[in-house]
Amino acid sequence: MKFRKICAIFLSAMLLVSSMGMASAATPETVQAKLSAMEKDTYGTEQTGALLDRINKLEKDYDGTHRTGSMMARVDALYSEIYTNGSKPSVLAELNAIEWNIDHEVSMKSVEKRVADMEMTINGQTNEGTYKKRIQALASSSFGTVDLPMVQINVPKNTLIKVALVDPVNTKNLKKGDTIRYKVAADVIVDGKLVFAKGEPGDGVVTKVKQARNFGRNAELEIDYKQTKSIDGTYVATFMGEESKQEMKNLAMAAGASLAGIVILGPIGVIGGAFVKGKNIDLPEGTEFYIQTKDNTTMYGVATTAE
Repeated sequence: MKFRKICAIFLSAMLLVSSMGMASAATPETVQAKLSAMEKDTYGTEQTGALLDRINKLEKDYDGTHRTGSMMARVDALYSEIYTNGSKPSVLAELNAIEWNIDHEVSMKSVEKRVADMEMTINGQTNEGTYKKRIQALASSSFGTVDLPMVQINVPKNTLIKVALVDPVNTKNLKKGDTIRYKVAADVIVDGKLVFAKGEPGDGVVTKVKQARNFGRNAELEIDYKQTKSIDGTYVATFMGEESKQEMKNLAMAAGASLAGIVILGPIGVIGGAFVKGKNIDLPEGTEFYIQTKDNTTMYGVATTAE
């Protein structure tokens, strides 16, 4: 959906956006919670069976061997390897960079599916071996080296991110606390480094919802767009603030909407206009809009000549 589509949609709907920016996703604390997170990202679903068997499977699939030590120590080591960006990028950060280099988009599929899809694209067949070895082979094929051009960069607060709804949003079907899924709709590049890639997921939460009522009272919807995943896998705190609001206003005007047709209310912003009284808010999948980063954030970015 082209951005000007947002004008037609938002000119017939009222979208309130919370000013509260949430902290980035917390690290799971327990063996079960960390296993569940790793399995969902790796295989697409949480696995069943004894904890030890599930740990053994993950270790075998990523490293080809089993660690020693307690369950928690082994799970912590796996979790750090997959997610933590330290002196070098994590496994998922490298996978994201490779997928973007091949497809110019990062999918929300499992590691298992993403690796297989890229192997089919490049080689016409899937390879055998651990995920780490297969990812290294993909890196060599796509970048010409296993040492990816990923460097740490500071992303300033209020950096704009164009996003799109993953699911339809309709006030008739929402309640407070519901999750609103969206994804990055266009690459974000800062100082020659890709920091948010098209396709990366984000999620918000409904903090207030009122359905359309009698006597022409429109529906109201308040959403906190709390976190968006960056290219290195870090969830970055995001929200809809003044810069986002102004960017949408500018683009709506460029697409032909009049000043009178754009209404901005409240401390953080309501984008709407030409309200149809007594109507529910109905935003289809793919509706595009802008949010922004809440804080200065250091992350790995991918060096690129793309603009």
